[in-house]
Amino acid sequence: MTCSCILPDTARRMSGHVKSMHFRQFMEPATTLLSLLLLMAVDSTRTVAASRNQLCGNSLQRTLKLTRLIQKESVDLIKTYKASQGEMSELLCKVSVPTVPDPNISGLEPSERIVSIYTHIQAFLPHFKRVYEQQTDLQLPDSPVLAGLSRVSAHSRNLATLVNLFYQSLFPNDPIPEPVGGPTELPPPQNVFQQKVYGCVVLKTYKELLANVSRELRTLKNKVCKRRIQNNIHYF
Repeated sequence: MTCSCILPDTARRMSGHVKSMHFRQFMEPATTLLSLLLLMAVDSTRTVAASRNQLCGNSLQRTLKLTRLIQKESVDLIKTYKASQGEMSELLCKVSVPTVPDPNISGLEPSERIVSIYTHIQAFLPHFKRVYEQQTDLQLPDSPVLAGLSRVSAHSRNLATLVNLFYQSLFPNDPIPEPVGGPTELPPPQNVFQQKVYGCVVLKTYKELLANVSRELRTLKNKVCKRRIQNNIHYF
């Protein structure tokens, strides 16, 4: 009589083969699901990174647009200012005034340079106020000089706010530090000629600062905004 029984070793091998098949059948959907989830995570990260990059670029573009507007206004204001100061007006801006802030942006890292832009703009605001007060005594109430000073000063305050917001969007855990050395130093009482010189130097130096800020913002757009999306994608 022929025995159809399966030997123990063969049975164990078959049982192991069956278990292996069941394990692969179980793992294949799980592996596929895991791969799908990873792809979704990478795609989501890229989407979020691209969105943040766009927000970064849009914020910087608004800041740059306002900077260029104030640049144009400052050029027109200097011409108007010189025309209203009488004789020797072309020489007024060539005199050195130590209390006027330096127009050069400083810092090695992008964060430091953004802070430098912000603090420089803020440093000029008290000087605009002082020039306006001085010119109020020298100009008629409807003078285009006074109107131009008010306009540039107001737009500069808005520019400082935009730079601050841009900085906070990039470095939310690091508030902009206070300027080194405390509040901006203003000049002591001046005679009329000194006031004319001071006002012209403030406007000329601020125009130089705006040119530096505009150039710096264009550089930051490539250094900061595009690098953020690349870093996020490379992480995966």
